Amino acid sequence: MGWFKHWFGTRYYSLLYGHRDDSDAQGWVVSIVQRWELVPGNQVLDLACGRGRHASGFAAAGMNVAGLDISEESIAQARKAVPNAEFHVHDMREPFAVSRFDAVCCLFTSLGYFDDLNDDRAVFRAVFDALKPGGRFVIDFMNTALVLRDLVPHEQLTVDDVHFEISRSYENGVLVKRIRTNEHGRQEDFEERVQALMPEQLEEMAVGSGFVIEDRTDGPVLSPFDKSSSQRYVLWLIKPAT
Repeated sequence: MGWFKHWFGTRYYSLLYGHRDDSDAQGWVVSIVQRWELVPGNQVLDLACGRGRHASGFAAAGMNVAGLDISEESIAQARKAVPNAEFHVHDMREPFAVSRFDAVCCLFTSLGYFDDLNDDRAVFRAVFDALKPGGRFVIDFMNTALVLRDLVPHEQLTVDDVHFEISRSYENGVLVKRIRTNEHGRQEDFEERVQALMPEQLEEMAVGSGFVIEDRTDGPVLSPFDKSSSQRYVLWLIKPAT
């Protein structure tokens, strides 16, 4: 399994990305529900759901929620946090449903983890099959051009007595983040590797899988995506009704 299998379920991941909290998740949930006019009882899939932050918001809004993640630790925590949702340990490249969901979300840069871009294309195909005709899919990815332009090679920070040393580099089309933790003298090393996918690559994958592009925005807000200034690249898709 890739680096993501072992890193996402750790306490250190939670500390490093603590700013991605319930408030941040609720902003996404509200935006998605309002934009797509979702109603209680709709079937919503949280893809790469992590510990269930977004699933919790959808469930609170009355949706029938399922969450998938490859991390057993994350799924165990999600089940405790959102007992009224359905969670499964699952590789999102593999098929998981047929015409079941009204909406699918894949948030916080959860694509591009694989060495072969055909694996990312497989994710799009699996989501397309899982959606009902007319169903929607939203992908939240980094604005790769901005990340490359403003790449910070080295960074250090301390969170709850854990010291993080972080290095970032761009290697053969991949953004690599190496993370060393030091907690009371005990060191551990982790790594993140994300394909530096540009908007046109993601759009090609989406259209190639049968989706129609509805919109491109910066974060969960409705402001248009601007390659030179937007922090996030969010792709809103629809599966044709016929």
